[in-house]
Amino acid sequence: MLKMHSVTKSYNHRGKRVLALDDVTMEITPGDFVSIVGPSGSGKSTFLLMLGGMLRPAEGKVFVDGESLYDLNPEKRAALRKEKIGFVFQTFNLIPYLTALENVQIPLLLAGIDGDEQRAKAASLLERLGLGDRLDHKPSELSVGQQQRVALARMLANDPAVVLADEPTGNLDPDTGLAILTFFEEIHREGRTIVMVTHDHGAASRAARTLKLFEGKIVDG
Repeated sequence: MLKMHSVTKSYNHRGKRVLALDDVTMEITPGDFVSIVGPSGSGKSTFLLMLGGMLRPAEGKVFVDGESLYDLNPEKRAALRKEKIGFVFQTFNLIPYLTALENVQIPLLLAGIDGDEQRAKAASLLERLGLGDRLDHKPSELSVGQQQRVALARMLANDPAVVLADEPTGNLDPDTGLAILTFFEEIHREGRTIVMVTHDHGAASRAARTLKLFEGKIVDG
């Protein structure tokens, strides 16, 4: 379960205090598929980063499977993140000088898995995503949609129970975006919890439920 209790986060912007999250309390149950919508500046990305253990709240608590995320020391928090949470970003964050296969191997390498097993699992994930013939291609040799699929394969490498996605279709053409959403539905049926930030209401409608953020507060859902 993912849970926020009375979470607040603010920033200073040009000398003014901007409230990104304002006393947010909510729960996401295991196996849920939730979309997060709202206007630009409503706190969507802050919400996602905080759920993922990457941004400490000013006030309140964030829980993952009952553990208070920001009461853990940085090493334990990183270990929990690596074990349970997969991230998908709009910008993909692929390493440009590594091949598709090598990019997917990174989390497996960090987990201490043997090299042959790394390569076999990475190849299997890329095959699943339709990139079996692109294993040795670097990001610059792949289309934008193919790069996003490499990022998805990398995200799945450690078999996370929770997937946090920030505008995963934002840079994609409609057909490729649809394919990515269909893949999300597939891995959701496998039992994963998915939280997806999106500005696309068509994409949001593919989730089981939608939370709307406005000026740092959940106003719907």
